Amino acid sequence: MCEANAYLYHAGREELILESVDVVQPEADDHYRLINIFNEQKIVKGRIRSMRLVEHKILFEALP
Repeated sequence: MCEANAYLYHAGREELILESVDVVQPEADDHYRLINIFNEQKIVKGRIRSMRLVEHKILFEALP
């Protein structure tokens, strides 16, 4: 499986946003639509801080 868990880095901590993310789509103004294998969707405001695909981890950094 190639899906990853998405986290939001804020105030020195990583918070799980969505598990089993399959699709990351850029939206307007630093927003990303995350869609997982169960078709659950979340919108996150931030920028991609890192992607560690071997670890199945996408880390976003929160923006004000």
